[in-house]
Amino acid sequence: MEKSNKEWGIFWTLAILTAWSINLYFGLHTAIDPKSPWLYIAILIQTHLYTGLFISSHDSIHGVLSVKYPKINRALGQLCTLLFAFNNYAKLEKKHHEHHAFVNTEKDPDVHQGNFFLWWFRFMWQYVTWQQVLAMAITYNILKIWIPMWNLILIWELPAILSTLQLFIFGTYLPHRGEHEMGNKQQSRSQSKNHVWAFISCYFFGYHYEHHAQPYLPWWKLPQAKEKSFETERN
Repeated sequence: MEKSNKEWGIFWTLAILTAWSINLYFGLHTAIDPKSPWLYIAILIQTHLYTGLFISSHDSIHGVLSVKYPKINRALGQLCTLLFAFNNYAKLEKKHHEHHAFVNTEKDPDVHQGNFFLWWFRFMWQYVTWQQVLAMAITYNILKIWIPMWNLILIWELPAILSTLQLFIFGTYLPHRGEHEMGNKQQSRSQSKNHVWAFISCYFFGYHYEHHAQPYLPWWKLPQAKEKSFETERN
């Protein structure tokens, strides 16, 4: 018998947390060799897993990580948010609901049409806090007592920065940039159907129209929604 969405939400979040922790541990305790391809593979994997942490937090904000256990839903979301560079769950929650309520309007905290870099700066300005920067600085200086500086920079800090860029490009900029078709109530678009690339790029959040139309779907259900949209477009 297939597990319910609620159980799968907890399962996938714990799987991402476990993989993130294991890759981080070995990355921090392995000598840095710029000539080794494994260094760059580890950075890319950690970047992808950081993105998974944020997507899990996002699903928690929508209450779909675990509908049956709301306290677990929130606790796991808060944990993932904390591990992602000490982000503030309550602030993310408030801003993200505003994004859905006022998508592509002046009240939308995520969408700032125009220059890519200016948009990214304004997007980041909405979420980065001095408390977060201070927490990162304190943690870095404590960890530096036991862990080499370059391990911390390349395996712990750099993937978080790259993941933020990844989330912005595939989860905000590409889906919302420019004008949208008349009657597009979601004020968003989706990437072409390619489930492998959609997962690699941003845990299927390139299927962004489907997410805005059905925010109650967890990330692993978005391919099914895309399939239905694709069939509708073909017919």
